[in-house]
Amino acid sequence: MGNISAPPFNSDHIFRLTDDTGMFQHAKFSVPDPTHGYTTDDNARALIVAMLLWTVYEQEEYLDLAYRYLSFVLHAQTENGKYRNFMSYGRLFLEKEGSEDCFGRCLWALGYVVANPKTPDGMKEACKMLLSKSMPNVPNLHWLRAKAYSIIGLRYVATTQAYDCIRDLAGSLADSYKKHAIKKWHWFEDVMTYSNAVLPWAMFIAGKVVSNSEWLSIAEKSLAFLEKVTFSEGYFKPVGCHGWYSKDGIPAKYDEQPVEACETALAYLEGYSVIRRIDYLSKAKKCRNWYLGQNSLQKSLIDPQTGGCYDGITPTGLNLNQGAESIISYCMCSLIIDEMNYEGGVSNGFSQSGNFPAL
Repeated sequence: MGNISAPPFNSDHIFRLTDDTGMFQHAKFSVPDPTHGYTTDDNARALIVAMLLWTVYEQEEYLDLAYRYLSFVLHAQTENGKYRNFMSYGRLFLEKEGSEDCFGRCLWALGYVVANPKTPDGMKEACKMLLSKSMPNVPNLHWLRAKAYSIIGLRYVATTQAYDCIRDLAGSLADSYKKHAIKKWHWFEDVMTYSNAVLPWAMFIAGKVVSNSEWLSIAEKSLAFLEKVTFSEGYFKPVGCHGWYSKDGIPAKYDEQPVEACETALAYLEGYSVIRRIDYLSKAKKCRNWYLGQNSLQKSLIDPQTGGCYDGITPTGLNLNQGAESIISYCMCSLIIDEMNYEGGVSNGFSQSGNFPAL
């Protein structure tokens, strides 16, 4: 597999998936499917993508999208500062409270928008309000990935409370790593499941924020272990969602999901910004190239007609549906890699123009 060139950026599918409520969760092939409605999970991450697009291209249509997605998150927040996740096409939330992962992803999005220097003042104040209301819930988080997403978001919030939360959350992740890691299994649990890369990603952030060398070591060791699992063939191949990878087993081959390539790329970029390992840059680019054909099928997951991203790689080939998480993941990964200034191995965590913080 040689060098791969990314196609010209096409945001058509983002607009096609979005109505006046927010971004639809699913699509049948390239057609938005209202049947499954919307999720706060998707709209929070779509908010990040919209703000990236606004920052890079400065086109009002992208800022309009950001307002729409933020409005969705605003409506999703409960009185106690948590977030409802699943919403029907009829604009009715289907649960009183969403998952902790949804909560963490909302903090990630809100923190990023607050830190973006091109965020309009009113939008920034709304995000601060939502974050303030959510903060009392952070110490009570139980699930590892929710803690990791929260760390990723809170690092943008320059308050003592936020940094105290980062310290406590990262301490919990470190404890989990030390409990489960052995000589041949450098991981935070006895099984590798979904969104694995957010765990070392968060540890890189926390280690830098509080100057903790042990946490940076955990980040580096766990990312090296993830790399051994996902780059065994020379190209990126995430742990499959049908079976995962238990400590005494073998990694499931399928399905390969787009979110994994994005989050793994961002973990490598974070790691590079902290410990300056040049090989992390090439690995991040290989993760992006997974979308473009440097994968187990040697086929691109990007639909040249729509700009959408297929929903993954299955035992029988590409999943030709083009849902929200897929296009969000591809856009986020590509925008960050294309805009970050890594020429000559130089990075200060900002784009070439200094416009937006790295994710």
